[in-house]
Amino acid sequence: MNLLRLLALAALAAMPAFAQQPAPAPSGAYVSDPAHTSLTWKIGHFGLSNYTARFTGIAAELAWNAENPAASTLTATIDPASVRTDFPFPEVEDFDGKIGKGSDFLAGQPIRFVSTAIAVTGPKTGKVTGDLTFRGQTHPAVLDVTFNGSMAEHPMEKAPKLGFSATATIRRSDWGLGIYLPVLSDDVTILIETEFAPPKKAVN
Repeated sequence: MNLLRLLALAALAAMPAFAQQPAPAPSGAYVSDPAHTSLTWKIGHFGLSNYTARFTGIAAELAWNAENPAASTLTATIDPASVRTDFPFPEVEDFDGKIGKGSDFLAGQPIRFVSTAIAVTGPKTGKVTGDLTFRGQTHPAVLDVTFNGSMAEHPMEKAPKLGFSATATIRRSDWGLGIYLPVLSDDVTILIETEFAPPKKAVN
């Protein structure tokens, strides 16, 4: 039996194991995994491009209801000082500090999202409505969410995990952030990728 045939038989034997769907993650309390969570935002710049930046200080808590996802709840907190713009001339201006702490921008005040309703719109999609607070003001916002999947035991981390992608568009002027309108667009697009895992137990 030649080598190619041996490899083909080995691949066929392994297929059932790969084809099996993992058991889903159970209901319970979950927190965002910082190594696999990102929040990127972009804003129109003079109609020429979308200026893009991100936050690195993100923490979210999910009370997951596997049997009835609409009964789940989500809370997320973002540190405005964790904004990263990759401004190319830091020796000229602390642009990250200006965006995160400046009174004309995020004013150094915590950003918080608290879900108020979840609507399941498809087998893998939903809308999460909640109260979004920044610059000391709170207004409704809606996340369009895709449920990427879950597993009762991640093969490497040996713990349950869930994964989501989400997008949202908000009008920054609703939160009193009207600087540089209209050359910088009022609409801000938010892109989220995240994985959730059970909170790690404290070690005494």
